[in-house]
Amino acid sequence: MAVVASLLVLLAIEVLSDSKGRNLVSAVRKGESPPAPALELPALDGDERISLASFRGKAVVVNFWASWCEPCKEETPMLQKAYERYRAEGLVVLGVNAQDFRVDARRFAGRYDVTYPLVHDGPGTTREAWGLTGFPETWWIDRQGRLVAYVQGQFSAEELERNIERALGPA
Repeated sequence: MAVVASLLVLLAIEVLSDSKGRNLVSAVRKGESPPAPALELPALDGDERISLASFRGKAVVVNFWASWCEPCKEETPMLQKAYERYRAEGLVVLGVNAQDFRVDARRFAGRYDVTYPLVHDGPGTTREAWGLTGFPETWWIDRQGRLVAYVQGQFSAEELERNIERALGPA
């Protein structure tokens, strides 16, 4: 009986934690701006840990990607150009590599000359909190740390620009 009760508790925790992420997606699609979930992961290169909280006061594009993801190969050059263009205005692009091997992710980053911060979440532990269902998925966060836009799957150049402007806010 104790085993069954324990399994039910674990199932309930899993369902509730997964629904939190889906609730974020739903809220942003309704035009709400909930706070971004916490995120702290090791840098793709080195032992440094990078946290989303360290970017408070800046607009952030959080892009979840994997080296094996075909649409990610098309998005990455657009993200790099956006980072270079808007960095002086206070934009950070944060690439979250998940469900991937570190060596493959590093090779991918080198191939596309990525200079924006990259973190590694090999097992994909961040997926639930962010409501992710696949790759790529991208969130835009304003300077106050609130989610302002979301795209599931590959974004267009127009979506990228429009959502960056929204995250940066009035000049």
